[in-house]
Amino acid sequence: MNKLVFEKHVKGSNSFTLPPCDISEESVSQCIPELFLRREDTALPELSEVEAVRHFTNLSKRAYGVDNGFYPLGSCTMKYSPKINEWAARLPGLAGLHPYQPEDTVQGALQLYYEMQEMLSEITGMDGFSLQPAAGAHGEMTGIMAIKAYHQHRQDNKRTKMMVPDSAHGTNPATANVVGYDVIEVKSNQRGLVDLDDLRAKMNDEIAGLMLTNPNTLGLFEEDIREIAAIVHDGGGLLYYDGANLNGIVGVARPGDMGFDVVHVNLHKTFSTPHGGGGPGSGPVGVKSILLDFLPIPLVIKKGDQYEFDYERPLSIGKVRNFYGNFGVIVKAYAYIKSLGGTGLKEACEHAVLNANYLRHQLREDYNIAMDVLCKHEFVINSKKQAANGITTMDIAKRLIDYGYHPPTVYFPMIVSEAMMIEPTETESKDRLDEFVQTMHNIAEEAANDPDLVIHAPHNAVIKRVDEVTAARKPIVKWER
Repeated sequence: MNKLVFEKHVKGSNSFTLPPCDISEESVSQCIPELFLRREDTALPELSEVEAVRHFTNLSKRAYGVDNGFYPLGSCTMKYSPKINEWAARLPGLAGLHPYQPEDTVQGALQLYYEMQEMLSEITGMDGFSLQPAAGAHGEMTGIMAIKAYHQHRQDNKRTKMMVPDSAHGTNPATANVVGYDVIEVKSNQRGLVDLDDLRAKMNDEIAGLMLTNPNTLGLFEEDIREIAAIVHDGGGLLYYDGANLNGIVGVARPGDMGFDVVHVNLHKTFSTPHGGGGPGSGPVGVKSILLDFLPIPLVIKKGDQYEFDYERPLSIGKVRNFYGNFGVIVKAYAYIKSLGGTGLKEACEHAVLNANYLRHQLREDYNIAMDVLCKHEFVINSKKQAANGITTMDIAKRLIDYGYHPPTVYFPMIVSEAMMIEPTETESKDRLDEFVQTMHNIAEEAANDPDLVIHAPHNAVIKRVDEVTAARKPIVKWER
């Protein structure tokens, strides 16, 4: 049942007839260098058509996504994608475009692109946007490159360091390092927010800026954000907004009004198209006026009734991706924003916050809540109450698989021991949330009364416990005889 496709090989079972080859061997040898010609048959498995179809159909059933069920992956916002967005992205006039087409033949696409830049600017409180970055971390890199270009243009070259909170997404310090900054960690206080005293102590004329997520990875809103912005700005730095958690404030608050100078937005998280499985994503970057000149080229501009690409931006950091971004994802996000409107976006945010706080309240009896205060779209629990019986957060996550759930994010943020981050998103019904609460209650009872059942979970999955470190660092990605 669980054999690899290679193990299902039956010689001669996939007999079929191909039309005669109309290319001679001599022609092949002239077109393809000898070095690249295969000398023996490929080791592909032979299966009958029905067995091949069954194999791949069964594999597809093992994949889990938001269309299968509840997917509370904290900090990743695996929200349901309305199918009208998929329909829009597949419209022939959009899906069939080629990036080399003349501008006058793609005016509709350029109008959509231009309007998306304008809508994201309005939603985030920025003065301009580039839709070019391909994903969130790519957007981070683009934004930090713009900050670096800004300081260099001012000949303020001593700013070689970037501040990052200890609760930040792992991409933040990685991004800063890739762009060439030394990373300075800013501590969190006992309430899980930025420690203002530590921030003040570390802000100096070598600091280029601060990368910040708001709400942060504990799901808490940085209530001192205006003061944080003032500390950074007064010290000559810029404030960067990691948009991974934008779903917790969209339509209610804007990063630009909080004092942020640059923001990246995960279209594939906040505005439809759940990410995962390698993509596709989209990570547009918005900036305040002081950074507009540094955005990647080209931007789409409007001249009269026509839309065109603007390459005449001498201070631009240049292109960060071939062509103009993941257009299909941009179309889906455009459809999402247009269908909901400003009121709908606000309601979606409010429902996401309501669902998160409902779960937080319902789970507090069985689990320890890291910061048991009003949260935004996500919150963090841990296995502190189960630890006496030898239960870890990983055990709880694995047991959830037996109940048919994709586990929440585990062991992040790292400032909380044995963390499990839960984000229900706005589309989950109360019935669905109550089912999850009951499942978590059952696991808590199992942990107390039959801990081995939880410790050795999952019991019903195709793959049981694996060595996660080895699997990540030394993956086996091909079959060998």
